[in-house]
Amino acid sequence: MEISKDKTTNILSHRKNLRFKLIIEGAVVGLITGIIIVLNRLAIDKLFKISNDIYSSSKGNPIKIAVVIIILSFLGYLVGVLVKKEPMISGSGIPQVEGFLVRKLNINWLRVLINKFIGGVICLGVGLSAGREGPSVQMGAAVGQGFSRIFKRVNIEEKFLTTSGASAGLAAAFNAPLSGVMFALEETHKNFSPLVLLSAMSSALTADFVAKRFLGLDPALNFKGIASLPLKFYWVLILLGVLVGISGTIFNKGILKSQKIYGSFKRIPIEVKTIIPFIVTGIVGVISPILIGGGHNLIMSLSENKYALVTLLLFLVIKFLLVLICFGSGIPGGIFFPLLVLGALVGNIFGIIVCYSLGVHSIYILTFIILAMAGHFTAIVKAPITGIILITEMTGSFDHMLPLAIVCIFAYITSDLLKSEPIYESLLENILRKNGENFEGNSKTKTLIEYAIHMGCTTEGQLMKDINWPKDCLIVAIKRGDKEIIPRGFTRILSGDYIVALVDEDKASSILEKLDNMCTGLCNN
Repeated sequence: MEISKDKTTNILSHRKNLRFKLIIEGAVVGLITGIIIVLNRLAIDKLFKISNDIYSSSKGNPIKIAVVIIILSFLGYLVGVLVKKEPMISGSGIPQVEGFLVRKLNINWLRVLINKFIGGVICLGVGLSAGREGPSVQMGAAVGQGFSRIFKRVNIEEKFLTTSGASAGLAAAFNAPLSGVMFALEETHKNFSPLVLLSAMSSALTADFVAKRFLGLDPALNFKGIASLPLKFYWVLILLGVLVGISGTIFNKGILKSQKIYGSFKRIPIEVKTIIPFIVTGIVGVISPILIGGGHNLIMSLSENKYALVTLLLFLVIKFLLVLICFGSGIPGGIFFPLLVLGALVGNIFGIIVCYSLGVHSIYILTFIILAMAGHFTAIVKAPITGIILITEMTGSFDHMLPLAIVCIFAYITSDLLKSEPIYESLLENILRKNGENFEGNSKTKTLIEYAIHMGCTTEGQLMKDINWPKDCLIVAIKRGDKEIIPRGFTRILSGDYIVALVDEDKASSILEKLDNMCTGLCNN
């Protein structure tokens, strides 16, 4: 591997005091992201209130309904134009962020930030069944990427700042800073690097402070009187975990199937496809407003225990179909909150059946709703720690850690047995299959890759000289705790080490995949 001494020295010099620089820069990214997400949330809430009033006043009036449909069709067409202009704003945005971090997708941060903001406000403001959390993550990541590009940070620093922005976006969207940090570690970056932890925490805490300053201190789901389930009923949690594991698998398959169905109509332009969810939402909004939007109002209404079992089953089916219709069309909106809504409905149905068949007090139905949301998230995203912390922060209650963990474990196992892949990885594969890899790296530009050595992988315990490292990959350092070791032929690789590799920018993606197999794959013997 030929290396330019000047460029390599510049890259390696940036590693000095990188931890402290990332904390400060992460806070700046968090501040900017927090302000943007607050403006986004306020705009969505204002437009959603107006939309709800219009839907309510149109009920029973054919002329008003016709006008509503025409306006929604125009807005749907407008959103389609935005998506056609910038395809990277389609859907959640989280898969696109992950694709950028693994150097498979190239993203124009400014165009994504502007178009995602506008498109998200329109879609969520009129009540489409999509979440603001995925778009918030993507907008935060765009802020981190933009900060890095404006101030000419090196590639490795850009990657950390992008992850920090994603963490800040989730923190500000949910009022959940710890969830934002854990999401960055467990899902976005997929390892627990100290550099990721510190920069993401700095960014998430700052963004959360900004959000709370303007939007208040209340948790996202401000339930009252959540009862702790008695230990004698904990065996029921296994059944709940299995149930949400199955429903999560159905959800994943449904999301991918909806994209496939929309994609099969190749002659229909995207501007027409995006009109469909707008019209369907308008019809449902006139008939039953509680079912439109991300689902926050629906979840809060479940705590009142006022719906019959048949009504809840009907809600579950309709909401599930609405999410598929909306997300499959490619509109800029996420599945984060809708999947929690569906989990809550499953938990409510399960709770009613359990309470009335086993003689359990109905006060625990709300508890089952909360537990099911975490389990459903785990089964779909395959990020159990994030799921547990997320629901804990969203409800403001830390009394259910043990039952949350039980439900999440069994939901994870069930979805695994049913061969359900993590939804965001599956969505990224669809994007790459449709558009191909478009990351344009420069063969003359070097970048650093940091990767963790997992316990039981093929590389653990071997000497440096005995490892068949990928071609065009130079291991420049091994981080072991607080120490940074200069690798030599007889240096032994241990689990928990972080290897730092210098590679050509245009080959980073393929080398990352090879390192992933080497550093995380189980030994054959």
